[in-house]
Amino acid sequence: MKKLQLEICCGTTCYMLGANRLLNIENEMPSELRGKCEVKALPCMGLCNDKELAGAPYVKLNGIVIENATAEKIYDKIRELLEA
Repeated sequence: MKKLQLEICCGTTCYMLGANRLLNIENEMPSELRGKCEVKALPCMGLCNDKELAGAPYVKLNGIVIENATAEKIYDKIRELLEA
């Protein structure tokens, strides 16, 4: 199975609002999720300018934007995509 692509925005706003805590997510994932994602830190994705999105930090999982991203939100979305 191809790994899911997890992109973490590391622009200033996202970084200060929590992306810094997500950068080590690969090592902190529950055992059933480890190795299922390729994690990349990216410079600003420009998503904070989109008025339809809720807020930083932003991540993309296989192109799907997760707003106000937390580790738990990311784990839930990974599980959802793996079950599909």
